[in-house]
Amino acid sequence: MSDQTTATHPAAAVRVVHAACPHDCPDTCAIRVTVQGQQIVRLQGDPDHPTTHGALCTKVSRYAERVTHPERVLRPLRRLGAKGEGRFEPVSWDEALSDIAGRLKAIAARDPEAILPYSYAGTMGLVQGESMASRFFHQLGASFLDRTICAAAGGEGLQQTYGAKMGMHLEHFAESRLILIWGSNSIASNLHFWTYAQAAKRNGAKLIAIDPRRSETAEKCHQHIAPMPGTDGALALGLMHELIVNDWLDHDYLAQHVEGWPELRARALQWPPERAAETCGLTADEVRGLARDYGTTAPAAIRLNYGMQRVRGGGNAVRLIALLPCLTGAWKHRAGGLLLSASGWFKRVRNGAALERPDLLAGRRPRALNMSTIGDDLLNPGSAAFGPKVEAVIVYNSNPVAVAPDSAKVVAGFQREDLFTVVLEHFLTDTADNADYVLPATTQLEHWDVHTSYGHTYLLINEPALAPAGEARSNAEIFRQLAAKMGFDDPCFADDDLALARQALVPSVDFERLRRDGWLKLDLPEAPFAEGGFATPSGRARATAPGVPLPDFVPNYESARSTPELASRFPLAMISPPARNFLNSTFVNVKSLRAIEGEPLLEMHAGDAASRGLVDGSMVRVFNDRGEHHCLLKVSPRARPGVVHGLGVWWRKLGRNGTNVNQLTHQGLTDLGGGPSFYDCLVEVAALPVAA
Repeated sequence: MSDQTTATHPAAAVRVVHAACPHDCPDTCAIRVTVQGQQIVRLQGDPDHPTTHGALCTKVSRYAERVTHPERVLRPLRRLGAKGEGRFEPVSWDEALSDIAGRLKAIAARDPEAILPYSYAGTMGLVQGESMASRFFHQLGASFLDRTICAAAGGEGLQQTYGAKMGMHLEHFAESRLILIWGSNSIASNLHFWTYAQAAKRNGAKLIAIDPRRSETAEKCHQHIAPMPGTDGALALGLMHELIVNDWLDHDYLAQHVEGWPELRARALQWPPERAAETCGLTADEVRGLARDYGTTAPAAIRLNYGMQRVRGGGNAVRLIALLPCLTGAWKHRAGGLLLSASGWFKRVRNGAALERPDLLAGRRPRALNMSTIGDDLLNPGSAAFGPKVEAVIVYNSNPVAVAPDSAKVVAGFQREDLFTVVLEHFLTDTADNADYVLPATTQLEHWDVHTSYGHTYLLINEPALAPAGEARSNAEIFRQLAAKMGFDDPCFADDDLALARQALVPSVDFERLRRDGWLKLDLPEAPFAEGGFATPSGRARATAPGVPLPDFVPNYESARSTPELASRFPLAMISPPARNFLNSTFVNVKSLRAIEGEPLLEMHAGDAASRGLVDGSMVRVFNDRGEHHCLLKVSPRARPGVVHGLGVWWRKLGRNGTNVNQLTHQGLTDLGGGPSFYDCLVEVAALPVAA
């Protein structure tokens, strides 16, 4: 469905409001909300927005269920009992904010770096994300948070190669003759790209999915290539080898627009198809055939997504894949090139310094803690190298107890009785269950915001369609009022949410036109890198350059190749791609969507199941040295031999043994960007005894 209808109030006027999908998805859909009084009459994709073209995904089409959910937190709550029990009592806003401010003042008097913000992309909005929140933590002098949990390795890979997170235009995929869909289940997580890929397919284009899992997307492509998790860099080098030896190269483009080509050429020639295939768990013919398709078809485009960079060598893998269109000159065509992220294009319209006010630090340089190692960091007693023990965490736009790796440690950290925890939320999530205070936040239909995108090149606005439910307040309002309680008197703490929306954008953006139309297209070249012009100092893509090393294949932390003893005990590689009807841990508690998903499950190849005496529909324990997770087994053709799929991210409290797949993942960081290695994980699977 692409819209949702609720009951109406016949006496009230009908309004249509521009909104934007706030979730961590490349599509960033433009939405029209029809409202009568305080009732949503209709929620639909904006038919005039070129990339949304009137369609919403199954998840967001049910957004009204989230707004009116009977379990929504609508009053400030204070903990009763032990952390993790999820027992709370309602309190007034004044009582909650006064107590929180008092606790934070006492900690800050000892060392403000003992206070940590923890947030990510629960909303992608500039206002309800890091606007007033950043001002608050800058004034306080709290620790910085490295926000790495999704895309850090891939983002750094693009930065090192192209100079910024930039790529081709989404709409131009419809004109491509070959599309490599690399590490993306687009039907589930990038629906509007898939419509362009389908248009290209109808026009004769070949679609090839590269993914360890035979996803819904892979099923609908002409070919599926299933490398072992973490071997994408080796596959890219194998493709380069074949492009070189068959002279499927654009020598002029390489000479004019690529730095370090001779060094990259020498490295790629060390990776014949046989070596790449052995590393990837493929056949040499698959490597040769893929290279032939890519090297002899124009325009050829790559839609790369972030799943493949959630391994130790993810950053290097992205660098190698991002160089492929430079070898063939695919960037000369507007329907050629690569798209991983378009977010760098929005630097020309964002006004980050005005919005986040880093000047409030007044010269201080607080430490930075990595959100992907929050388990270890909350258990660190403090040291000269680490800094002070974390005494307080303010969580907003995130659910770390469910989504952070090595979750046994994350739970232990959040259950410290001496850790003061405040959570801004819509629902009592796994993290909120461990809070001292839960503060009710507004949903997307109840506040102002401005949205950029990492999947297309349109700026969007979100206007409030409804008054806040109950006593809910926007994130920005909560931090604004908390700043007042702390005694922060800089005039910037008085800016309201609409003022913040205006400040988020440079003066050249026509804000009134944005409000009128709901979206604005960035003014960009059709083929942005046809003549080079990358965002590097030289304007050339970088295979290597001063300060930028030559990319290489980096093996997983955990694999038969790098840790044979570990692999002898835990011989299955586990990846944890998102369940189709959830978005990370969002929407897990929407009953209509959870009913579609059923319950947490593990996909396994029939041969791997048979060798363990396991059958479809049985309950299993998935385990390694970090813990175990109980779930339903699905023997599935989606799984290749040697790889299992723990679909996530379910709330832990909904799991059979109070866990989810992150009970098994580790805190090892990626080669570039310090991101998490969720898909770099070895496990074993066994039947769960009936008594358990």
